[in-house]
Amino acid sequence: MGCILLTGVAGFIGSHLAESLVNSGRSVRGVDSFTDTYSPRQKRDNVAAVSRSSNLDLVHRDLARDDLHDLLEDVDAVVHLAGEPGVPASWGRGFTTYVERNIIATQRLLEAATAAGVSRCVYASSSSIYGPADRPVAESALPRPLSPYGATKLAGEFLVGAYAQQRRLATVTLRYFSVFGPRQRPDMAAHRFIEALLDHHAVPIYGDGRQARDFTYVGDVVAATSAALSTSVPAGSVLNIARGEPVEVRDLIAILAEELRVEPRIERRPEREGDALRTEGCADAAHRVLGWEPSTDLRSGLRQQIEWHLRRRIEFVSPARGAVAVGADGETLRADVA
Repeated sequence: MGCILLTGVAGFIGSHLAESLVNSGRSVRGVDSFTDTYSPRQKRDNVAAVSRSSNLDLVHRDLARDDLHDLLEDVDAVVHLAGEPGVPASWGRGFTTYVERNIIATQRLLEAATAAGVSRCVYASSSSIYGPADRPVAESALPRPLSPYGATKLAGEFLVGAYAQQRRLATVTLRYFSVFGPRQRPDMAAHRFIEALLDHHAVPIYGDGRQARDFTYVGDVVAATSAALSTSVPAGSVLNIARGEPVEVRDLIAILAEELRVEPRIERRPEREGDALRTEGCADAAHRVLGWEPSTDLRSGLRQQIEWHLRRRIEFVSPARGAVAVGADGETLRADVA
C-alpha cells in the first residue's frame, strides 16, 4: 500500500493511528487544521513524537476551505477522522461549525478522493447516529440521532454511501462507541472525571449517573481502523466498533476513584440535551468482516489513561525531591520523595 492520507492526525484517535501506521512502516500524510475546539497545544503534543518520523508528512490544512487536490497526490487510501466533536456545543449557533467541519469538509474530501482514484476511504462515524436503545444496536438499526452533532455525522455517512454507490469509491464507515484512553479530549467523560479527582474537585454528573456507555479503548479502535484499511470489504460497508460491555457513568467514576485512591465528591447537574441514556454496540459484523475483536478491558484501559494524565502533570524530576505532579490550579498533588 502506498501513502495513506490521515485527516485529524493531531487528534485523540488520529495521533494513535498515525503512530501505529508509521511504526508498521507505512507512509502517512497527516492533515490537521489545529482548530481551537480544545487546546491546539495538546494536539501538537499528541503528534510531537511521531512527527519526528520520516514516514510522516504533517500538513496544516482546512478541509472545508482550502484546496485539497494536492493532498491526494500519490495517496492510495484515506482515513477521515477530522471533524467537530461533542454533543453539547452542537446546539444553537454552534451548529454552523458542525455543518462546515462534519458535512462540507467530508463532501470536499470525498470529491478529491474520487478524482484521485484512491483504493479505499475509511470514514469515522459515531454511535451518536443511533437514538435511544435498551439493547445492543446492530448496523441495521434505524438511525435516530438525538443531537445536531449526531445528525451531522449521519449526514457524513449518507455522503460516503452516495460516493460509494454512484462514484464507485471504495468506502468503509466505522461507528466508534465512546472511545477512551491516553490523549482523550478534555470534554470527554473519563478525562473530565480523572482531572476532577486528581484536583480533589467535585465530579460533575449530569442527571442520575445511570447513563451507560459502551467504552471502547483507543488501541482497539486503532486496530479496527487499520484492519478496515487493509481488509477486503464490500464498498459502502458500515461497521460498529464497540467493546459490547456498557458501564454506567457512576460505576466509571467509582472505578477511577478506586484506581486513584481518592474519595469522589459528586456534583449533580441537570441532564443535558442529546445525551442518550444507553449506548451498546453489537460488533459482530466487524468481527466477521474485519476479524476484529477488542482486547483491552475497561479497567486496564483506564489505568493507561490515568498514567497519561499523571505524566502530563509532571513539573520536574529531581533526585532530591522525586517526581512532583501538579494540578491544573498549581496545587501539588503527590510527590514521590526519595
